[in-house]
Amino acid sequence: MKLIRIVSCAVWSLSFILTALPSLAADYPAPKEGSWTVRDFRFHTGEVLPELRLHYTTVGAPTGEPVLILHGTTGSGVGMLTPAFAGELFGPGQPLDASRYYSILPDAIGIGKSSKPSDGLRASFPKYNYDDMVQAQYRLITEHLGLRRLRVVLGYSMGGMHIWMWAQKYPAFMDVAVPMASLPTEMSGRNWMMRRLIIDSIRNDPEWMNGNYTKQPRSVQFASVFFGIATSGGSQRFYRVAPTVDKADELVNQRLSAPFRGDANDHLYQWEASRDYNASSSLEQIQATLLAINSADDERNPPELGLLDREIKRVKNSRILLIPGSDQTGGHATVLQARFWKQHLVELLQSAPRGAK
Repeated sequence: MKLIRIVSCAVWSLSFILTALPSLAADYPAPKEGSWTVRDFRFHTGEVLPELRLHYTTVGAPTGEPVLILHGTTGSGVGMLTPAFAGELFGPGQPLDASRYYSILPDAIGIGKSSKPSDGLRASFPKYNYDDMVQAQYRLITEHLGLRRLRVVLGYSMGGMHIWMWAQKYPAFMDVAVPMASLPTEMSGRNWMMRRLIIDSIRNDPEWMNGNYTKQPRSVQFASVFFGIATSGGSQRFYRVAPTVDKADELVNQRLSAPFRGDANDHLYQWEASRDYNASSSLEQIQATLLAINSADDERNPPELGLLDREIKRVKNSRILLIPGSDQTGGHATVLQARFWKQHLVELLQSAPRGAK
């Protein structure tokens, strides 16, 4: 195991100055969207959904080397196509150049355009967890897209936790695994406590009406804003953008008054799905070359706990990339700025062996 702490402060400062210069987003092929329906999908609870719709977005041609990219909680596949993320990865000469790679970005169960409670079943939708989500992703990749091996699996936050699971459940299916902003250990501490408070704030809201509400419960947006500020954004960055009480109030007011398109049942299910997450049981089974990317100011996965340092010793061919915190990073969301880690992905792709197809 090798721990990389990105460059010295002086070199990092120069790097930031260069990358912060105004630039156009990378030019990569227009994303394509698709959906596949799984018949009689069985969840871990034993519940069966007659038709489970799995939506996905792709970048590049199906003839390219396949890459799986997984989003975070409340996100979506297409939501990863930002200038700071996709704009740094998919363009000509970039790490996942769309002329060479075929990137697949699924919407997880319960999220985006995949089947979810708000489609009509509301609180009668089957209770799903991360095992169900990963199983559905695997079936989409193998049964629908017909792929037998992936060059890279990469994910952020919830997607990062899914990558830890992918690397153990399907160890011979990928060459490279990159879990980001995540830990392989049991959901616990502040991370779970804050998720639990979102869940309880929805369930205890009289407007929720056991999931049969006629308008969105007001607690959903407030809890989501509270959670976002408490567990993502970075202390140094928040101080930079809100150095006074007036600026801080302005930021909170902006978030509370912004249009909110989330659904209470969808959010409740999405956060509760992480309750039994624990990907630490079979780390020795991972065969992929693994690069765990976290940030020093990650509020949900604080490095001072030492959990990743401890657990990654059990993974052969692995190392940690820890991005230093600053007023330019974003705490838990830092890794969504691919400029901080993309060169390490390039080096990984150049060195990681390819398995048999």
